[in-house]
Amino acid sequence: MTNRKQGLTIVYLILLVGSIIMVFPFLWSVLTSFKTQAESLAVPLKWMPESWGFFNYKKINETLPFVNLFLNTTLMVIFRCIFSVFLAALAGYAFARLKFPLRNFFFMMVLIPMMVPGQVFILSQYLIVSKLGLLNTVTALVIPGIVSTFGTFLLRQFFLGIPNDLEEAAILDGCSIWQIFSKIMLPLTKSGLVSVGIFTALFAWKDLMWPLIVNMSVDKLTLSAGLATLIGQYSINYPELMAGSLIAIVPMIVLFLFLQKQFIEGIVTSGIKG
Repeated sequence: MTNRKQGLTIVYLILLVGSIIMVFPFLWSVLTSFKTQAESLAVPLKWMPESWGFFNYKKINETLPFVNLFLNTTLMVIFRCIFSVFLAALAGYAFARLKFPLRNFFFMMVLIPMMVPGQVFILSQYLIVSKLGLLNTVTALVIPGIVSTFGTFLLRQFFLGIPNDLEEAAILDGCSIWQIFSKIMLPLTKSGLVSVGIFTALFAWKDLMWPLIVNMSVDKLTLSAGLATLIGQYSINYPELMAGSLIAIVPMIVLFLFLQKQFIEGIVTSGIKG
């Protein structure tokens, strides 16, 4: 065997081991969702359930109002995506293409929240939502996520990569700033917009702390927050929790499979321009 083949074999083995390590927690969740509570807590560990059945999936649907949780989560994700992508595109275009005093200073101010843990802002956000009388509503779930600092940064990189000639030609043709933004710039950053939308959807879908803080009623919670209520003080029903978690992640897997081409293209392009 040549040195090249030996090197490739070692690389493939390392990648195989890494893949197994990455996939193992998901496979363990799937197996646990088919076990009984006793099997999930057995010592030594039981790798396979004694009988394969969907009883945990039926029980989790009886325990939680899954339809309401799903609707709340879907509405939160849709509105967060729409607002965050639109606002990030506006801000990214302004910081990349428009010239105004202290532009770089204001952009640095926008980036500061990325360097601070989000938990720092939770108290002030809660007080604002409370003063507005929005507690225990879907609107309360949406508000903190409508502005995306990361999306602004990412789309600014896309707008910076567009040649100035296009903009100058549009100005000579009599286009206004809004027409240049909406008819020329936005179509050229389609992959970036999709990437921001997918990132926003992923973060919104798994957001746990904020829904638990602002909404106390089970009917107003999101999927992740609803599943968190299954964790008791002294015991946890792991099979039901795993069954509910697997149901909850299906929409995100479908979304990623449907948009993976645009998502990967957006990340690769932004990396090249960054």
